[in-house]
Amino acid sequence: MDVELKAQNSIGADVGVKATDGGILHNLPYQVVWTAKGYGKQAMATAAIAALVARPTTTSMLTIYNPSSNSKHLVIERAFAHNLVGVAGSSYGIWLCSHPIGMTAPTGNNITVRNSTNGQAAGGSVTVVDTAESITDNGWFPWGESGHAVTVTVPGGSITPEVGGRIIVPPSAGLSIHVVADTTGATFTTGFHWFAVPAKELTVG
Repeated sequence: MDVELKAQNSIGADVGVKATDGGILHNLPYQVVWTAKGYGKQAMATAAIAALVARPTTTSMLTIYNPSSNSKHLVIERAFAHNLVGVAGSSYGIWLCSHPIGMTAPTGNNITVRNSTNGQAAGGSVTVVDTAESITDNGWFPWGESGHAVTVTVPGGSITPEVGGRIIVPPSAGLSIHVVADTTGATFTTGFHWFAVPAKELTVG
């Protein structure tokens, strides 16, 4: 007897699940689907800030805040830092701090370098992104591998830990980034790549 496999779509309606003639199901990675839907966003600072030589505390290099009025969750895809001023032989790494629901909103919103990741206009993001914010130390953790500066003649070193959805920023929550290095002479511009996803598409239970 033939059996039709069905699944529920994002609005709870039953839809047929199709396969190849050989019965193989193909699923696009969520990054491709959300990019196609226009959920992908990026933002980056233009002004470089000095790295820390100790664990970060209550001042961020960059903070992204998801306003309480937003109905979408920010699924963080990656964080990144560009070494604008290098120091020969230095090493550095990204640290992230996830702020819980109800955090104090940043006092500024000065990041204008933004775009979408599917060719749409840069607008449409309600997020607040600001540099050098005073924040609560909710727990900083290193992410990704360290970077190394070989020369000081030109900028160019960058580090990009793949978060891959392992950090989600719901409405009224936020995420901060800093760089820890072996010298404050190294300065960095930092940023985030995220997907602004309706809550109904993140339901797992």
